[in-house]
Amino acid sequence: MNNPLLDFSGLPRFADIKPEHVAPAMEQLLAEACAAMHRAEEAPATWEQFVRPLEDATERLSRAWGQVEHLHAVLDSPALREAYNAGLPKITQFWTELGQNQLLFEKYRTLKDSPELAQFPPARRKLVDNALRDFRLGGAELAAEVKPRYAAIQEELALLSAKFSENVLDATNAYSIVIEDQKRLAGVPADDLQAAREAAKKDGKQGWKFNLQMPSYFPVMQYAQDRALRETLYRASATRAAEFGKPEWDNTPLIGRILSLRKEDAALLGYPNFAEVSLEPKMARTPQQVIEFLRDLADRARPFAERDLEELHGFASKELGLEKLEAWDIAYASEKLRAKRYAFSDQEVKQYFPEDQVVPGMFKLVETIYGIHIAESKAPLWHGDVRFFDIRSANRELIGRFYVDLYARATKRGGAWMDGAISRRRLDAGIQVPVAYLNCNFSGPVGGRPALFTHDDVITLFHEFGHGLHHLLTRVEDLGVAGINGVEWDAVELPSQFMENFCWEWEVLKHMTRHIDSGKTLPRALYDKMLAAKNFQSGLATLRQIEFALFDMRLHSEFDPESGRAALDLLDEVRREVALLVPPAWNRFPNSFSHIFAGGYAAGYYSYKWAEVLSADAYSLFEEKGVLNPEAGSRFRDEILAVGGSRPAADSFRAFRGREPRVDALLRHSGMLPA
Repeated sequence: MNNPLLDFSGLPRFADIKPEHVAPAMEQLLAEACAAMHRAEEAPATWEQFVRPLEDATERLSRAWGQVEHLHAVLDSPALREAYNAGLPKITQFWTELGQNQLLFEKYRTLKDSPELAQFPPARRKLVDNALRDFRLGGAELAAEVKPRYAAIQEELALLSAKFSENVLDATNAYSIVIEDQKRLAGVPADDLQAAREAAKKDGKQGWKFNLQMPSYFPVMQYAQDRALRETLYRASATRAAEFGKPEWDNTPLIGRILSLRKEDAALLGYPNFAEVSLEPKMARTPQQVIEFLRDLADRARPFAERDLEELHGFASKELGLEKLEAWDIAYASEKLRAKRYAFSDQEVKQYFPEDQVVPGMFKLVETIYGIHIAESKAPLWHGDVRFFDIRSANRELIGRFYVDLYARATKRGGAWMDGAISRRRLDAGIQVPVAYLNCNFSGPVGGRPALFTHDDVITLFHEFGHGLHHLLTRVEDLGVAGINGVEWDAVELPSQFMENFCWEWEVLKHMTRHIDSGKTLPRALYDKMLAAKNFQSGLATLRQIEFALFDMRLHSEFDPESGRAALDLLDEVRREVALLVPPAWNRFPNSFSHIFAGGYAAGYYSYKWAEVLSADAYSLFEEKGVLNPEAGSRFRDEILAVGGSRPAADSFRAFRGREPRVDALLRHSGMLPA
């Protein structure tokens, strides 16, 4: 127990974990997992003698390495990065060897055909089916002489993805600008100026310091009247991890290599392209089906996007004197237009969303609709800003626990995400309670006041908490299909996007708002303005998501990385087809597109729009029965959240809604159909 990564008796011991613990812990756990794999090869093909012991050993490895991965993402340091990158090839090699193991594959096939299977609960039968599919995708059926090459590809891809993410983080952290002339900051809100002043003071400098982390970057883009300042920051952000900066941070060669390896991976497995491999465990069946879905949605959104852009151009020219809208003008001009049309600004709304009101308000919502109780608790933490909570049932039984890490910092990768620390499963001693991480990158408290969230921040928080509830409220007792495990990737966004809808409901907002100075609840008149502005530029926003999703799917289904063309060339082609807002030629968006090059969204970015159809249609039941209706909440919990990956997502949706999903609710929520 001297090594905290080897202690599985309770919660992760984050306060004790040091980089030097990583190598010895992984060495021991890998040895145990390999021994378990070899024992499983000889064991009878039964659940208790074959599946369960293998699951025990691999879960310990996953949990320990998951803690290392988590710290690498939220508390990066040179020593931890070195330990992580030294361990990554060994971890990848183990999982590759496990996935290629022909003997284990045959054992699962035997189990699938055995009389025992008929006695299994549905979740366990689904787990066996998933295992057979994953062995096929893992290369178990490959010829012996090809398997080493397949393993080498997996190892290199893992290292390249880690390097891609690190390059984005390093390039982001490397840039900052200190403004000494306050006149250049006209328009930037006071609380953002105060944060910039404190950041400069921390560095021993006069003036106001801004960087490329979103809480610092975006207020300048949205509010700063100084057009040159906006351009400076935009250029710095849009050229991160590209050829314009340090060569060792340039992700361009990594993109080419990642795509080449994925193409080779698919060919070895007998697929025409990597997108086909990616779609095997998803709801969508073919790349063409996805592309047609995206193009159909683009056609529906285009008239609205064209109207959005025409209005923005007219306003910018007439009211702001901007005859030509540049990329660094879009957020600024849009905010000015919204403020004029709807008579409010994001900054005005932000004053009503202090963290100490928003978070309890969010908890009150889920307590009401799901019949649960949430209370702050204690646990070893990795940073002083982190908080920890327990979820209990109506009879106060502990059913889940989660960490919340909300603020941006230099050691933390950008964006927002949920991840599982521990998954629910039944052990001999009882139920193993699931634990989740919720991570965001919001502005922290300034000047002794609570952190203030924009309404977009609130939506992001609800989104990640939706993922968390999917992981935490499962009732499945088999590890591989409990919570988010085993859920089709293009359905995994259903619970998260579903939660976003509540951020627009008066019955919810009135309990989670308090003006930071006056203490008053969000005025109904301001709420009505927010609601009127809900679909402001939704046509442009929809096309932007489709642009990224279409680029991703075409990149992995038809693009040839050996052709001499760059991924950027394909993105330009996609933009010519669907985009109305085209950035400057020097914009290097793919170089920081971590979702598909360093995350799990390769040939899967379409999932956001695909699942939004499901989530909007699911939420329509609450619109029919009442937003805070416990009966609808209980049904959603029982048929979607509780079942996790134990049955196909399409079956779960039908069980909840009583029919197939319809796109109408999404179009209505986006203002593209009459309410």
